[in-house]
Amino acid sequence: MQTASPNAGARLDRLPVSRFHWRIVGLVAGGMFLDGFEIYLGAAVLSALLKNGWSDLAHNAQFVSLTFAGMVLGAWLAGVLGDRYGRRFSYQANLLLFGVASLAGACAPNMTWLVIARFFMGIGLGAEIVVGYVTVSEFVPPAQRGRWGSALSALTNLSLFVSALLGYLIIPHYGWRWMFVIVGTGALVVWYLRKKMPESPRWLESHGRNEEAERVLAAIEAEAGNVQPLPRVAPALAQPPRQRPLTALFSLAMLRRTIVASVILIVLNTVIYGFIAWIPSFMAKSGMSIVSSLGFATLMSLGGPVGGVIGMLAGDRIGRKPGIVIFSALAIVLGALYPNVSAPALLAVIGFALVTTIYTMVAFAWALYVPELFPTDLRMRGSGFCNTLGRLMTVLTPWLVVWLYGRYQLTGVVTAMLVLLVVQVLVVATLGIETRGLSLEALAPEEDANASNLSLSALISGSHGHES
Repeated sequence: MQTASPNAGARLDRLPVSRFHWRIVGLVAGGMFLDGFEIYLGAAVLSALLKNGWSDLAHNAQFVSLTFAGMVLGAWLAGVLGDRYGRRFSYQANLLLFGVASLAGACAPNMTWLVIARFFMGIGLGAEIVVGYVTVSEFVPPAQRGRWGSALSALTNLSLFVSALLGYLIIPHYGWRWMFVIVGTGALVVWYLRKKMPESPRWLESHGRNEEAERVLAAIEAEAGNVQPLPRVAPALAQPPRQRPLTALFSLAMLRRTIVASVILIVLNTVIYGFIAWIPSFMAKSGMSIVSSLGFATLMSLGGPVGGVIGMLAGDRIGRKPGIVIFSALAIVLGALYPNVSAPALLAVIGFALVTTIYTMVAFAWALYVPELFPTDLRMRGSGFCNTLGRLMTVLTPWLVVWLYGRYQLTGVVTAMLVLLVVQVLVVATLGIETRGLSLEALAPEEDANASNLSLSALISGSHGHES
């Protein structure tokens, strides 16, 4: 039976890994690496600005606050624009925005100019992480989705170490402006390279743009077919185009998924910006020298890419849901040990293990699980909404950490993080679904699955009636 639908999901999912997949993931990784680099360079730049008298604590606070405010807005806009105008449009718009804003920041004549430029950088930064993981999830076959998504997470998290290293090498000798020049120029180069990046056929099909989806799919299949003969396409029913409103995220079919994704991103954002980002300060407060605290913190930051590699190796083996629960439990144990260790070397080892487990959760959850929970027509808005909640917590977290540390010291901060991790374990274990190895279409919520089953029954009945 012929259908007008290009059957994008089944055709993409059967493809062998080819140069096309490497190119897509490489272009996405380039943007997301620069995204992470831009976020993490802030600490080194602000330190230099304070030291040379170009800024003060009040302006530095504005810089940080407007960065996070922009990221909140960017996460929201990425979801809305990505589902309305396409993944490619949203991706290119946010990359161009933070690239141009970075170069504008490099030219700042005063701190007020830099703070305003940083707000626009923040919009692009908040959008990039939403669009990047969704884009990869829609192109990569399900058997490889865990490996490639986690590899993307590892490359993104490597930016923490690279940013710290380049800041150390560049800022003292050439000035802070060159940090923004590097990331701004890099963003514009990647933006240019991504101009020929195709739109997601899944998104095109969901919007009824079947001719465009067919052209994109034919080009991808032609390139993948050079690797090996293509398997037969799994039969699938034509799905009518759907553009549901944002309120569909809170329908009976979607509510559990929205809750799970929201809790995960709230917890991970709070733990990263409420604990990991404060590690140098905690060490300095404990009596360790600035040089030693920064050195140990840099060593511990390598847990970011290591966690991504662990996710790459384990994501398609143990599954997303068990992985999040297991590494949350490990983080709880390590977090309970951390405040009770006094020896600096042991503190660094436990801290490295803790950072590694947290970023392994990032690979499992942020890179893989959250985009998989939402159907194509809601995937960007679902991911964007949950990321917005997580980013909102980054605005509140510094105040919470300062209050907890002042009242209960490091034990209070760590205890709060552990409570959140316990909540994450309970929510994922009781409400989460497993997504490993399944097509995005097979992960449709109950109302979509029920509608497909009814359509299939009608199709079979009609076919039998015609034969008789």
